[in-house]
Amino acid sequence: MKNMYAIGDMSKIHNVPIRTLRYYDKIGLFKPIFVDKGTGYRYYSTEQFEQLNIIKYLKFLGLPLKQIQKHLASRDAQHFLDLLKKQRAITEKTILELQLICSQFSSRIDEIEKALHADVLEQPILRYIPRRNIVSIDEPVNSEAQWELVLSKLQRQLSGIPSLFIGKVGFTVSLNNLLNKKFDEYSSVFILQDEAMIASESAKYLNRGMYACIFFRGNHDIAPAYYERLLQFINSHGHEVNGDSIERIIIDDYISNNKELHLTEIQIPVYVHDTVFKD
Repeated sequence: MKNMYAIGDMSKIHNVPIRTLRYYDKIGLFKPIFVDKGTGYRYYSTEQFEQLNIIKYLKFLGLPLKQIQKHLASRDAQHFLDLLKKQRAITEKTILELQLICSQFSSRIDEIEKALHADVLEQPILRYIPRRNIVSIDEPVNSEAQWELVLSKLQRQLSGIPSLFIGKVGFTVSLNNLLNKKFDEYSSVFILQDEAMIASESAKYLNRGMYACIFFRGNHDIAPAYYERLLQFINSHGHEVNGDSIERIIIDDYISNNKELHLTEIQIPVYVHDTVFKD
């Protein structure tokens, strides 16, 4: 038949799978111009090429098939313009979300690379840390099972996105427990967050300031000795503990089964006399 193409030919010409063309026919989006009643073969005409190109273009832009079908039924310029504006807004939002995810990847990659090659270990140091945004749940936690339950609650607050990529998990030991050397009970669980990812109603933060810090290979099981070491460092230098301590396991079993690479950091906020901070 002149200027008529079987479904297989149409598929090759436009690089559209045969099953997709059959589906378009089934939902009424793009029907063949002729169907042989004897064989059931579908045939398309050259006049339909432009319609299929429009469908491919709008699908490439991310428009749902129902919206494409609605436009083809109306062929209204204003409706088409509104469709494009709506899809542009959706695309811009997606770009921002992907940029945030990419930032989280970069941050996590940088941290793990530094952790793998950390050379200043088991040595207390004093350093200034800027204010950090967090999402947290304030609950006493003293077992791994409790950690996981509280962390699951946090992830639900953040739409279930795995904390490995959206941020960095940490725990706090209250000032009272810290001074009484009860290092085996946490007072809260938190996830460090980029500022842009936190809704105002859920925003919390860790105070900026000077922190006595220590890195060591291992996890919480051996952390008490390093809390002791940090407290001795603080006292010997005439500083004062100024709040809840922070503990983060940077590399654990979920990242490496080589326990010699596991890395934990403890940070204790301190008051250093005659220290002035500038924003």
